[in-house]
Amino acid sequence: MKSAVETLNPTRVRLTVEVPFEELKDSLDAAYKKINQQVTVKGFRKGKVPARVIDQRFGRGAVLEEAVNDALPKFYTEAVNEAEINPLGQPEVDITELKDGETLNFTAEVDVRPVIEIPDYSGIEVEVDAVEVSDEDIEKSVEQLRTRFASTSPVERAAADGDVVTLDLEAKVDGEVLADGVADGVQYTIGSGELLDGIDEAVTGLEAGGEATFTSQLKGGSAEGKDAEITVKVTQVAARELPELDDEFAQMASEFDTLEELKADSRKRLENMKQYDQATQAQERVLEKLLELVEVPVPEKLLEDEIRTRKHNLEHHQLGQMGLDLAKYLEIQGKTEEEFDAETKEQAVKGIKTQFVLDELVSREKLNVSQEELTEHLMRRAASSGMSPDQFAQAVVEGGQVPMLVGEVARGKALATVVEASTVKDTNGEVVDMSDDEDEVEEATEVAAAATGDEEKSEA
Repeated sequence: MKSAVETLNPTRVRLTVEVPFEELKDSLDAAYKKINQQVTVKGFRKGKVPARVIDQRFGRGAVLEEAVNDALPKFYTEAVNEAEINPLGQPEVDITELKDGETLNFTAEVDVRPVIEIPDYSGIEVEVDAVEVSDEDIEKSVEQLRTRFASTSPVERAAADGDVVTLDLEAKVDGEVLADGVADGVQYTIGSGELLDGIDEAVTGLEAGGEATFTSQLKGGSAEGKDAEITVKVTQVAARELPELDDEFAQMASEFDTLEELKADSRKRLENMKQYDQATQAQERVLEKLLELVEVPVPEKLLEDEIRTRKHNLEHHQLGQMGLDLAKYLEIQGKTEEEFDAETKEQAVKGIKTQFVLDELVSREKLNVSQEELTEHLMRRAASSGMSPDQFAQAVVEGGQVPMLVGEVARGKALATVVEASTVKDTNGEVVDMSDDEDEVEEATEVAAAATGDEEKSEA
């Protein structure tokens, strides 16, 4: 077999392949055997029809077509290996010449990974938010905890902001009560914004037994998105009573003995959260800077496939789980379809560039993924998916997604390598030492996976 490669552009090549006819022998034998099992010829047992009879009855052309279809993948793979290219997706194959007993010639056009030159990235500098926890942040955190332990008691007065009211609701559209538009005994905290737009204004000032009518757009149910006339009746008003902020509250709401210990723990937790956000911010900004440094041509066919995949996953998985279609989603987001398409394309281009650049770094830096790193990543992905580690691992193996997870971790290690070589300063001008972050690789893995869209693909 002879083959030659022609570069059509930085991301696409054409392979020209010449195959001597004798190399088709195994595939021809297999073709005759396959056809033998499928046909019945009078006077011959099934599977025992001679080749010459098959040629006479069904045509030599049918045998050649079967043999060529069987042989092409093998010859294509040999040509790819000989040319030392990295194909992306399926090739477009064209048989240019097929002479029985003489030769098989074909061409195969396919997208390939572009050659990428990674420049010196040690000069990258980014700025991130400083890790600062104020007394106000701590008070807010403790107040949220205090709210969770609030008790309620019925009162005989008009409902006010913060009260818990028990409501009977009825929704009408075009004067007709909806089948799913009646609910009794609904508890609602005034001011929480968790029910219907306009309900706070309607029930504020009503005592038990009071009624009000208002118009609101329905957020779910059979008439979702339509304006409805809502009749609300207050059957009970209850005041929330917050526990005193003292040591007794700390003992009730936590494992700590004193309020000061509870506040100290809140400060520590808030600092950890802000440090995580800071690390993620650093990795995202370093990645942006890295992509600006590297020229990355994007294969058109790969880009089309990526856009199609992202749209499919959004429409059929993410939005489907929320009970939305694309039109409703765009309405909520306040976007036109053209704006959505432009954003999707931009995200797809960034995802492809991110994968190409980080994969090149993995190869250049000779980064490997240990079993321990893969297991840790799998555990985290399982937790975010709501599955047990065993269930998630089984789904990954059955779906053939282990190489994808390995690739995610490897790209995370590549990004972490760039971050460590970069200069990260906070808004106070202080240098942030990213090497102190114990979870740096896993955090970088999540950032890289989000950029490439790997998380959505594996969930889908």
